[in-house]
Amino acid sequence: MIYSFPPIEPDRAAVLILGTMPSVRSLEQMQYYGHPQNQFWKLIFALWNLSVPHSYSDKVSFLHDKGIALWDVLQSCERKGSMDSQIKSPNPNDILSLAGRHSELHTIFFNSKNAQILFDRLIDKKHFSGFVFCTLPSSSPARAMRFEDKLAHWSAVRDTLNQEQKDE
Repeated sequence: MIYSFPPIEPDRAAVLILGTMPSVRSLEQMQYYGHPQNQFWKLIFALWNLSVPHSYSDKVSFLHDKGIALWDVLQSCERKGSMDSQIKSPNPNDILSLAGRHSELHTIFFNSKNAQILFDRLIDKKHFSGFVFCTLPSSSPARAMRFEDKLAHWSAVRDTLNQEQKDE
């Protein structure tokens, strides 16, 4: 049995990005998206034309500054290796509780089709009335796609946050 991390939860979260479960490498490093080939941090910082900092705490601070919460659909599961296809006995995180702590939260992005499928299977969406859901191509190296194409899809995160600022 493996366990996810606590959420990265800024004071004012407008969007939530959900993965499935940290990779073996991420679990070893105790960091979200700790595998050097995973493009999550590169995508996030590229949205604002910035270089990825080396420090994990600087990466997390950037998410806080932007109002981006980060978590996984699963709190625990059985899995050999890092592939989502190997997930067995999935147990969901209490995403509804996180959403309840953030009245500004209105959009949930899934960092892969698998994250969206697990969410739909394990969590009752009726409790997320009024939320916008958007499935993005996985930042994992297992999802073969040109970086520029992934970035075009991921620009929805930046665009949503920019719209949020205009609406304030």
